[in-house]
Amino acid sequence: MAKVAGTCFLKVNGEQYSLRGNMTISLGGYERSSVSGLDQYHGVIEKPRASFIQADITDTDGLDLKVLENLNNVTVTVELINGKVAILRQATQISALELKADDGTISVRFEGPEGEWLAA
Repeated sequence: MAKVAGTCFLKVNGEQYSLRGNMTISLGGYERSSVSGLDQYHGVIEKPRASFIQADITDTDGLDLKVLENLNNVTVTVELINGKVAILRQATQISALELKADDGTISVRFEGPEGEWLAA
């Protein structure tokens, strides 16, 4: 049976972070919305959408929160158990970091120009 989800690795500029969970990946595309007037349907507005990689990581010994919060122009790589790899270049960590003391997690979100999927 094929592996479809589970084990996953998160790396920033080649440095692996302790991934806790809640990994979400969205690599580019467009945001679309309909435009309707009082008379009829007018069309669609289409704008590019930022790519993002978002996850919860574990606060491990040696993790510098100030450095993590200020990461800019980095390459973020996610390796999934099914062999797919997501790459987001020129990314910036945009979250205001919040350390959850009860479970030691920190949510991070990297955004940047269009990323890419490498096939398995």
